[in-house]
Amino acid sequence: MPTESRPTLRAQWLGQSLRELRDANGMTLARAADFLQRNASTVSRFESGEYPIRRPDLMALLDLYGVSDRHKRDGLLRLSEEVWQKGWWDGYEPDVERQFVDFVWLESRATEIRSFDPSMITGLLQTRDYATAVVTAAEWEAEPAQIARWVQLRMDRQAVLHREAPPRLQVIIDESVLRREIGGPDVMSGQLAHLLAIAKLPHVDLRVLPASIGAHASLSGGFCVFTIAEPDLEVGYAETVGGSVYVEPPASERFVRVYTRLLNGVLGPAESAKLICAIGEDCYDPAGPGPWPGRSG
Repeated sequence: MPTESRPTLRAQWLGQSLRELRDANGMTLARAADFLQRNASTVSRFESGEYPIRRPDLMALLDLYGVSDRHKRDGLLRLSEEVWQKGWWDGYEPDVERQFVDFVWLESRATEIRSFDPSMITGLLQTRDYATAVVTAAEWEAEPAQIARWVQLRMDRQAVLHREAPPRLQVIIDESVLRREIGGPDVMSGQLAHLLAIAKLPHVDLRVLPASIGAHASLSGGFCVFTIAEPDLEVGYAETVGGSVYVEPPASERFVRVYTRLLNGVLGPAESAKLICAIGEDCYDPAGPGPWPGRSG
């Protein structure tokens, strides 16, 4: 169930940027508040993300802090607009944790997404049947209507891969995930066929981490790295039993290094497709002997 309301990630980023700019200029909250003709507690709420700053106040503070670089100004102004604007994902806010609404927003803003998951196919590449099996297993206490709502969110997220300017998606799939029978043979057969089809998109780079690699750099679990153009940063994301974690630079550099390390052990695109096809034929072909349906997908 959703947790209590808290500032969105984008509101926190904007507030953090304002606090860093104020500190860099050696100004107190009182000085900034006097300039805006507001009280210090209001500026403090701007910086904590508890209350989104309006565009006129933001432009005034950027002037006060001497931010003349056009790229930086435009990035912060755009971020402030998105703090106030509602996206399609906000309609799901009553159904999911606030942290995951932030995750979907990151997907929508990213120019590149790097993903590694050792337990299941990443959500952006799941079929509806596979997603239903995954969500049902993870949320065994939920009502069918709620499960359907969560699955629909997962399907809606996938539109990001088919928009006019999609992000570059790089996915590393552990071989064990391809062999884990989620939803039964028919569901897995359809899922693997879908992987082969989606891997043909020019902005999707799908690689398999073979079991023969043994121990690897992320035995502790899966994670994502989002590259965001405005503001210019790379954000690490990981899920735990206790909740989701977002990691910003410089700590997120560890995520990038681990992902690069994993890439050293993966199969190439052609070899990955060949292995997916072989597993589909050997393990999940409901038609029995003969060409696996996924081969033509």
